Amino acid sequence: MDIKHYMQELGQLARSSAGLMARATTAQKNKALIAIAENINKQRSILIKANEEDLKLAQEKKLDTALLDRLVLTEARIDDMSEGLNQIANLADPIGIITDLAMRPSGIQVGNMRVPLGVVGIIYESRPNVTADAAGLCLKSGNATILRGGSEALNSNQAIAECIHKGLVAADLPREAVQVISTVDRAAVGELLRMSKYVDVIVPRGGKSLIERVSSEARMPVIKHLDGICHVYIDSNADIDKAARIALNAKTQRYGTCNTMECLLIADSIAADVLDKLAPLYKAAGVEIRGCKASAKLLNDIKLATEEDYATEYLAPILSLKIVHDVDEAMQHIAKYGSQHTDAIVTENLTTARRFLREVDSSSVIVNASTRFADGFEYGLGAEIGISTDKFHARGPVGLEGLTSKKYIVLGDGHIRT
Repeated sequence: MDIKHYMQELGQLARSSAGLMARATTAQKNKALIAIAENINKQRSILIKANEEDLKLAQEKKLDTALLDRLVLTEARIDDMSEGLNQIANLADPIGIITDLAMRPSGIQVGNMRVPLGVVGIIYESRPNVTADAAGLCLKSGNATILRGGSEALNSNQAIAECIHKGLVAADLPREAVQVISTVDRAAVGELLRMSKYVDVIVPRGGKSLIERVSSEARMPVIKHLDGICHVYIDSNADIDKAARIALNAKTQRYGTCNTMECLLIADSIAADVLDKLAPLYKAAGVEIRGCKASAKLLNDIKLATEEDYATEYLAPILSLKIVHDVDEAMQHIAKYGSQHTDAIVTENLTTARRFLREVDSSSVIVNASTRFADGFEYGLGAEIGISTDKFHARGPVGLEGLTSKKYIVLGDGHIRT
């Protein structure tokens, strides 16, 4: 296969489809989304069989546990894919919405209209559910998309793509509006990153090495986050039972996700009581704790944490622990080691909670809830295209609005400038 020719062909088809998608009605887009969700439900046995083939090959290649966890398609995850698509169908269509329309002294009216980005390229590893989530969000926001999943999920992604294409055709939309790259040749990624003539924005979802490569090589804007070093700070005014539930869930609900807590911070005045309750729960869950010297005095069977530990996204049952004096020291630690992804505080003190919300510079800041809620589905976005820790265009979970831009519109009635 001539990879360059193949990718150029995909780009041309995506660009021509983008124009049709930008003009698609809300009814058409919703019809396609609902049809795709129905297809996924009907074809779940085919999806699971394709996924089993991927899992078998992945296990033979001895891929790590976190990658295998993200790769597996369970009945529940298929339900989530279908539900996410139906949620997107029920969301308001952002395209064409006019805001900030104001009369100028000259008599013209000036406002903003939401418009699609055009063609969105998405490069992701392992998670086959991203294929459905990304396609659904791009479809509803009037974009065409080129999806490049990991080689380890090729069979799963192609099976999901078939469900998507049938849904598009059922709604009289171009099947080429969603294209899943069918080759595992790594050269396809390099070609995609150079296709600025056809691709308007790139979204990488995966490990640090993938995101670093995309960020350095892409010739178009990138929506990304590099690390998910998330913290939970248990304040001196925390409810201990509440804190234990949150800190346990934030670490153990799933290990291989970017919104999983990697570092637990506890105020020194409450540390002994919190750890008495929490440490046995982590031990029962098989979580290895690496703590500071102060925490090692309270838990004598833990490893001492290094500077590298506090700066590491484990994506595994390993937790960094540090006892701090107060919220100021906690926020200093987060500023030094965090990745501006998601950080949470557990406290019953409203003033402290407001300070944390205002001063922690992360894309999601949470009070009295698990970091695992930092997710497009949980935020009511239907699904997400990814998490952005950048400060321009989109930040946090990127849903429909993050896949649009604005253009100025001017309304006049024969007005001329004098």
